[in-house]
Amino acid sequence: MASAAQRRIKSISYAKYGYLFILPFFLVYFFFQLYPLINTFVLAFHGNKETDAGTFLGLQNFQDILFGDRNRSARVIHENFVDSLKNTIILWVGNFIPQIALSLSLAVWFTEAKLKIPGKGFFKVVMYLPNIITAASVAVLFLQLCGQSESEPGALNFLLNKLGIVDYDPVSKKYDVIEFVKGEWPSRGVVMFIQTWMWFGNTMIMLMSGIMGINPSLFEAASIDGASSGQVFRKITFPLLSPIMAYTLVTSMIGGLQMFDIPYLYHSDPNHVSDHLKTVAVFIYQKFHPSAGASKQMGYSGAASVLLFFITLVLGCIAFYITRDKDEIARKKQLKKNAKQAKQANKQFGGLTI
Repeated sequence: MASAAQRRIKSISYAKYGYLFILPFFLVYFFFQLYPLINTFVLAFHGNKETDAGTFLGLQNFQDILFGDRNRSARVIHENFVDSLKNTIILWVGNFIPQIALSLSLAVWFTEAKLKIPGKGFFKVVMYLPNIITAASVAVLFLQLCGQSESEPGALNFLLNKLGIVDYDPVSKKYDVIEFVKGEWPSRGVVMFIQTWMWFGNTMIMLMSGIMGINPSLFEAASIDGASSGQVFRKITFPLLSPIMAYTLVTSMIGGLQMFDIPYLYHSDPNHVSDHLKTVAVFIYQKFHPSAGASKQMGYSGAASVLLFFITLVLGCIAFYITRDKDEIARKKQLKKNAKQAKQANKQFGGLTI
């Protein structure tokens, strides 16, 4: 029997302190993200100009962006959006494939127990450092390296000239430069390289954490059975990395579809972004903050934002479906089937078990 003093002791719950700790996030989200998000959906269904911003247009903005069959202005909007979406996908795929290949190779290399690599910590820090540099600084840096003036080439073109790849005409005193800034595929290649260089260290760290979370006994058993490194990777490491791979794919896709800073700032005049580097995020920004002399098109900006949201949602669901754990799903289905059979067998005996 508990004494009277013990019964008077009240249990203490610390759950309220947890809510206090997460309260600042929700306050910041409510004031700085939730309202702009709701307002974006509202703008998507209203007029484009400031004078008719309160006019409800229904799905007209979406129809113009997706089909452009209403008038010439709508066709231009449709073509610009389609081109920006194509550029976004090209830039994302072009940096994600080499990024995941390089990150996965380095993650397996650094976590290999048989390899005694000196200075692992130093290399991890060096590879992660580009991730903490601001995108604006990186864009300006590569603009200075790859750009050129009318008389002098950029540092990269000057190096290519010394290697004999870029020619110099002594008569006109001009270099036959490669258009890393204005050229279609050279500029895309530089942006892809920047994105890969900035993010492969972060992806490598996440994949390393996933590999280190795999039960070491599996690797030991494979080693005893005489499995090669390639067989261990294909049969153990890669299949058990599917949750981290799914997370990496989805987060990279979200960031890639919202790519803005590098393509926008990789120009001497950001108000005139090259057509082959104009992403959906740049399209949205330019419609809401047009260059001098142009008028705002807030409805198109909001509609493009909503479309980008649903495109990201659909692609995210597809990525989760592709990377799902089929064995776990089959196990759950079997457990559910067994429970159903046990329930039916129980009913046959009148609720009595033998």
